[in-house]
Amino acid sequence: MTVVYTKEDLKAELLKLNKNIGFVPTMGYLHNGHKSLIEKSKSENEYTVVSIFVNPAQFLPNEDLDKYPRNKEGDIKFCEDLGVDILFMPKDVYFDYEPKVIAPKELASILEGATRPGHFDGVLTVLNKFFNLVKPKNAYFGKKDTQQLMVINNMIKSFFMNINIVPCEIIREEDGLALSSRNSYLDEEQRVMALKIFRSLTKAKNMIENGELDSNLIQKEMRGILEPLKIDYIEFVDKEFNKIDKIKLGESIILIAVYVGPTRLIDNIWI
Repeated sequence: MTVVYTKEDLKAELLKLNKNIGFVPTMGYLHNGHKSLIEKSKSENEYTVVSIFVNPAQFLPNEDLDKYPRNKEGDIKFCEDLGVDILFMPKDVYFDYEPKVIAPKELASILEGATRPGHFDGVLTVLNKFFNLVKPKNAYFGKKDTQQLMVINNMIKSFFMNINIVPCEIIREEDGLALSSRNSYLDEEQRVMALKIFRSLTKAKNMIENGELDSNLIQKEMRGILEPLKIDYIEFVDKEFNKIDKIKLGESIILIAVYVGPTRLIDNIWI
């Protein structure tokens, strides 16, 4: 594995590869969720490039940029053990004056965007940079960030980018908690409380399997399970992110964001 820290060195290394490149962009503190993305990339591409960059542009002023978990040496070993070809770890990728990619408000001002205005602008801006540097055939993202997937696909289509975005299944702990770097913020009691998130989604899935398709009734049961956690949102949408009152099997997504103590966690299920 080659570790590079500048865009110039990255370009030089990429010249040695052919065009069949899989790309896994991350913010580091790698876990088994990232492992699944890397392994899928390795199975579908001749070469795999991973980036680790805690992107300041997608953090709001009051968010956790400074304390976001980092583990440089551990991440390098993690990628090396998985057989990554190139690990790109830039210190910065921004200039004093540069254009910015603005996510369409129809997709980016709801749910995550309502709570975190400008977040998706930062995500798209840095991905636009990385896509232009790496020029991957395929890029891999987890379904836990479903709205992010929607916004990225919109950029790929709108900018005529020749990149295939590959959604990957959510990876969970044995007890159901979705893997997230922010789980490291949870103390023992909060970790137990966080399990209410998966329990509420499981309740929703069971209700649907038993024939209940009314979103309002399902949400009421979910809210009861989540007490006393602070709920940011529970939303039922179709695959174009339109709100729905009735579940349509094979076409619906239930998304949730809650605070466990000060830590905000998201999760979802595709129905």
